[in-house]
Amino acid sequence: MSHPVIITCAITGAEITKEKQPHLPITPREQALAAQEAVAAGASIIHLHVREDDGSPSQRVERFHESIEAIRDCCPNVVIQISTGGAVGETIENRSKPLSLRPEMASLNLGTMNFGEDIFVNLPRDIVELGQKMHELGVVPELEIYEVGMLESAFRLAKQGILREPLHFQFVLGVPGGMSGDPRNLVHLVSMLPSPEIHWGVAGIGRYQLPLAVQALVMGGHVRVGFEDNIFYRKGELAQSNAQLVSRIARISQELGREIASPEQTRQMLKITNQ
Repeated sequence: MSHPVIITCAITGAEITKEKQPHLPITPREQALAAQEAVAAGASIIHLHVREDDGSPSQRVERFHESIEAIRDCCPNVVIQISTGGAVGETIENRSKPLSLRPEMASLNLGTMNFGEDIFVNLPRDIVELGQKMHELGVVPELEIYEVGMLESAFRLAKQGILREPLHFQFVLGVPGGMSGDPRNLVHLVSMLPSPEIHWGVAGIGRYQLPLAVQALVMGGHVRVGFEDNIFYRKGELAQSNAQLVSRIARISQELGREIASPEQTRQMLKITNQ
């Protein structure tokens, strides 16, 4: 485990409400402050969804621009990774529009799946189009994997030259409709990677966030935490901030002898050049 740990913080998401988590950052200013705290705690990537002032999820390019600029003012060096997933049910056209801002990274979901009570639609042609657009704009895709079939799809797209190396996978485990956070699932997914040099991370949903994060640290992977995935610090206790969740992972990582990656180290590992 020679490489440092990349900690991604998913500060807002598209589903959680202020009613469920009063500390959820909604406005660009709130997101900037949350990002600043998360970076100070050890995060090097901010995974970004945006909301309108009323809390509704948004894919407006102007809103993404406002939040990105606000975060940049507070954290000029952090890697900003925008979501092209949006809220479940959003059109692929709207989901792709913020790529015009040429962020350093963006999420790329690798398949359609049941998502709770809804269906998260990612048609093969749309995945190809988004992947090609990211390549044209110099945006590094983070490949979002919710079950093993999506991982095999990524391998096929890489073989076809649609996805280009180096590949970076995020295993999102615990969404109802996808693979659960059972530790055997993470072991299986990692075992399928063709090379130990491939960078991967895990985003555990809800109660799976902490145990999967610790498992990833032990296995040599990276970690995503934040209110998008989990709003509790422990059972029955709401987290006070995104930074509180980041701090815990940074502390455990250091106890395990894993260095925390800086934004500069993150760019080097993931070959990010569009800064």
